[in-house]
Amino acid sequence: MIDLDEIDRGILKALVEDATCNAGTLGRQFGLSQPATWRRVRRLQQVGVISGRRLELDKVKLGFGVTVFLGIKLATKGRISLDDFERAVMAIPEVQTVEHVLGMYDYRLRVTARDIPDFERVLRRRIMTLPGVGNVDANVLLSEERRPGPL
Repeated sequence: MIDLDEIDRGILKALVEDATCNAGTLGRQFGLSQPATWRRVRRLQQVGVISGRRLELDKVKLGFGVTVFLGIKLATKGRISLDDFERAVMAIPEVQTVEHVLGMYDYRLRVTARDIPDFERVLRRRIMTLPGVGNVDANVLLSEERRPGPL
């Protein structure tokens, strides 16, 4: 774990809100020069606190109006490799996230689709045919609030 001061935490919060914010803008916000701010951001990158920057797309404007969370229970854990399942499920473009979890399900997937019939097609033709799939539980996303993280 790295020691972060209040300015580091503030910079991280600002970058979580807008990853395109430059060092000059951040510096003015926290009373630092552009080079001093850049050094702080660079240090946070070098130690791995900042591991990348992500582009956020508006799925609805791109025609993907449905998000479904799937809980997947594998039917035959001992007979298939988890790596085989993960490799196969990550090859499905509609699957946005794959989480290996502990609890009622073995995996939790976030799937985007154009509409419910499109989701049904993905479910029947792609997900249900994956190696080892047993029980599947679906929850349709109604709304979502974004939390900035653990800071």
